[in-house]
Amino acid sequence: MARLLSRLLLPLLLSAATAVPAAPAAALKAGVFEPPNQAPDFALRGSDGSELTLARFRGKVVLLSFGFTQCPSVCPTTLATLAQARRALGPAADAVQVVFVTVDPERDSSGQMKAYLAAFDTSFVGGTGRPEVLAAVRKSYGVVAEKVPMGGSYAVDHTSSIFLIDRQGKLRAMMPYGRDARDFVHDVNLLLAK
Repeated sequence: MARLLSRLLLPLLLSAATAVPAAPAAALKAGVFEPPNQAPDFALRGSDGSELTLARFRGKVVLLSFGFTQCPSVCPTTLATLAQARRALGPAADAVQVVFVTVDPERDSSGQMKAYLAAFDTSFVGGTGRPEVLAAVRKSYGVVAEKVPMGGSYAVDHTSSIFLIDRQGKLRAMMPYGRDARDFVHDVNLLLAK
């Protein structure tokens, strides 16, 4: 367990130099990037049958998460929280896009991801691709992922934070795993107001 926690916390520690917790009431609840830089774009196979790029969602707030469809707890918890946040946003949810990039391309096809994500929210879009392409995407965000053997199969230890990208495509903040849907609603509303 300690090994898993150290793998999941390492990217947070590495990003501590640029991610600063917000304190004032009008500030984001997630750790902010100062200054915000353009979020690294990518081109993946989308679960919706289209090419998945961040540029495609310019004008929306993007909540970017990394995970895999056979994840036993972290990924479903994260996606359920993001679905709850979208429902709480009401009509403003149309200006928010959840993007889920796989860390397990061997098992996560576009079709598999589409079915998995639809169980949480039909608007969620997943991305998959060749392992080397996905590795480059992870590297650009400081995300780690490592296969861990489990019996005759495997799991994937991976970074569990969610990246908040504003309407202009700037990487604004990183929300740690386990935060309440209300925190996402708070931060998304602030980003939508800008």
